[in-house]
Amino acid sequence: MALISFSDVGRFYGRQDVLTGVTLSVNPGERVGLVGRNGAGKTTIIRLIMEKENPDEGLITRAKGLRIGYLPQELLAEGGQSLLELVMDTAEEYRKVETELALVSEELAEKSGSGDQAALMELAERQGHLMHLFESLGGWEKESEAKKILSGLGFTETDFGRDISEFSGGWMMRGILARLLLASPDLLVLDEPTNHLDIDSLIWLEFYLKSSPSSLLLVSHDRVFLNNVVQKIIEVRQGKAHTYIGNYDQFLVEKEQRLITEAAAFENQQDRIKQLEKFIERNRVRASTARRAQSRIKMLEKMDKLEAPESMEDQTFNFRLPKPARGPDVVAELQSVSKSYGPVEVYTDLNLKLRRGERLALIGPNGRGKSTLLKMLAGLEPVSRGVRRLGNGVNIGYFAQFQMDSLNPSNTVLEELSTVAGDLGQGSIRSILGGFMFSGDDVFKKVAVLSGGEKARLALAKIMLTAPNFLLLDEPTNHLDIPGRQMLEDALSDYSGTMVLISHDRHFINSLCTSMGVIENGRLEIYPGDYDDYQTMWLKDDGQSRAQKNPTPKVEGEAPATVEESGAAEVSRKENRKREAEARKELTARRRPYVKKMEEAEARLEAISSRKEELSAELADPATYQDAAKAKELNLEFQKLSDEAAAVEAAWEEAMTTLDEIGG
Repeated sequence: MALISFSDVGRFYGRQDVLTGVTLSVNPGERVGLVGRNGAGKTTIIRLIMEKENPDEGLITRAKGLRIGYLPQELLAEGGQSLLELVMDTAEEYRKVETELALVSEELAEKSGSGDQAALMELAERQGHLMHLFESLGGWEKESEAKKILSGLGFTETDFGRDISEFSGGWMMRGILARLLLASPDLLVLDEPTNHLDIDSLIWLEFYLKSSPSSLLLVSHDRVFLNNVVQKIIEVRQGKAHTYIGNYDQFLVEKEQRLITEAAAFENQQDRIKQLEKFIERNRVRASTARRAQSRIKMLEKMDKLEAPESMEDQTFNFRLPKPARGPDVVAELQSVSKSYGPVEVYTDLNLKLRRGERLALIGPNGRGKSTLLKMLAGLEPVSRGVRRLGNGVNIGYFAQFQMDSLNPSNTVLEELSTVAGDLGQGSIRSILGGFMFSGDDVFKKVAVLSGGEKARLALAKIMLTAPNFLLLDEPTNHLDIPGRQMLEDALSDYSGTMVLISHDRHFINSLCTSMGVIENGRLEIYPGDYDDYQTMWLKDDGQSRAQKNPTPKVEGEAPATVEESGAAEVSRKENRKREAEARKELTARRRPYVKKMEEAEARLEAISSRKEELSAELADPATYQDAAKAKELNLEFQKLSDEAAAVEAAWEEAMTTLDEIGG
C-alpha cells in the first residue's frame, strides 16, 4: 500500500487552477524527486500532504499511522535549548509511538484466538515496526547517533552545547534536518534541503538518504543531488503531475520522448480533424453525400480530443549580452594577504593571481572564508595585511544575495533594468529581459512583488548588462529553479571575461569552471579542472570514504550498486528503449494496411462523387433524352456508382473501426 496517494486531485485559488486531476503516489522505500518550475504547484502538493490545505476535488489517502518528517524552506526555532537538545527532542514522536504500540499490542492480544491469520500477521508486522521505532527514539545510543549526524552536516563538537538562537537561519535549518533524520519517520518530505549546505555536507547527506529506511519526497533544484538520490521523478507542470521512473537525467530523456510522441499524436489527430471537417463542409449540403457527411460529424463528436502538447523546450537564453572589454593579462592579484576579524584570523599569507579568461570556483566548508575572499577581490572588504592589486581597465561585476535588496521596489522590472541600460532602446531591453525569463507582461511587474528567484534573475541581468570583464558571483543559483539555473549557465557559457564563483551546485560548476579553489584552514589551494576532475584526480578522500567518517543508517539486505549492476541497469534501459521502438514499429505496421484502405476509399469516393456530379448534369439536360439508349446508359452508370459508393463507404468505416481498436 502506498504511504500517500493522490487520485484526480484538484486545488483552486479563486479562478486559478493550480492543480487539476493530479494522480501520484509515494510507496514504502521509494525516494522521489518532486520537480517543476517555481510556481508550478510543488508547494501546494506538499501543503496537501501535510494537511495544511484540503483538496477542492479528488481524494488523498494516507497509510494508517503514517509518520511524516517535514523540512520546509523557511523555518524558525525558538531559543532556550542547545543544538543537541533540539536534535534529541523527539518526545512528541516518542509519545505517539508509545501510545500506538500499546494499542496495537492490546488489539493483538484480543485477536490472538480469532484465527484471522492475515489480520494477526498485519498487526504483528506493525508491532515489530513500532518496537523498532520505540527503541530508536531514546537512549545514549541515540545521542551518539545524533552527534554523528550533526558532524556529517558540518557542525563541530563545540557547537553541540550552543543555544540554537546563536545560529544563523541556514545552520538552524541543518539542526532541524538532523532532528528529522534522527527521528527516522516513515516519510521524509524535504523542501530544498541543499540550499544552505556546503558541498561536503551535501555529499554526506546524499549517502545518508540513500541508506535511510525512510521513504523520501524531495524538492530540489540541484540536478546532481537528484541524480544521486532519487529513483522516481514526479514533474508538476501546467497543473498536472507526470511520473517517471529513474533519476533526473533519465527523466529528461523520457520526458523528451514523451513530448515527441504526444506532439506527433496531436499533429496526426489535427490533420485527421481537418480532413473530416473539409469533407463535411464539402458534402453536407448535397443530398447525394449528406449521409456520409453526417457519418463524419458523428465521428468527430465521438473522437477523444488530445490536448495541445507542452513545448519541449523551456525558455532559454537566446540573445547576446554586450561583450566585455578585453581585460589585462593579470586581472587581479593578492600578495601575502592576511584577513582577520578581531582575534579571529580567516586567512594567513594568502597568494592568488587571476589571469584573463580564468574561471575559478571556490569550494570548502561554510564559514571558512569563501565569501570573505570574494569580497576582498571585489574591494568590499579591506585586507588586514598584504596587497590587493587590480589590472588596468578591470570592470568588476559582483553578485551576492544582499544585492537583491538594492533593487528599487517601486520600479517595474523594465524600469529597473533601464537604470543600467544606457542608450539601449526598450525593444533591446525587453529582449534581454526575455533571455532572463521575463516575458510578456512580466516586465511590468513591480520589483516589490517579485519572488526570490525573479529578483535574483533581475539582479544578474543588471550586472551582466554592464559588461564587466571581472565577474564575482556568490551563490547565484540559490533562488533559481532548474530552468533558471540553465538560463544562467547559457548566459555565462559565452562569457569571455574572468570569473570567480561560489556555488554548491556541482552541475553549475562543472558547466562553467576551469579550476577549483579549495579553502581549508585559512589556506587556498588551486587545482586545474572542474569539480568532477577535482574529485577523481586530486581529492585523496573521495565522497564515499568521507561519508564513512560519519556512519549512516544501515538497512538490512541493501547494498550499494556495483559497477556490474550499474552496467546491467544501463543495458536494461537500452533494451527497454529497443523494445519500445520495436513495439511502435509493430503498431505502425499493423495500422498501415487499414490507413491505406481508408485513403484508397476516400480517393475513390471523391472520384465517384465527381463523376456523379457530371452524370447529374447530363441527366438534367433535356437534350440527353433525344438519344434513349444513351440516357439509359447514363442512368445505369449513375445507379452503379451509387451502389459502389455505399460499398466503399462501408469499407472506409470498417477500416476506421479497426484502427480505433488497434489504438495508437
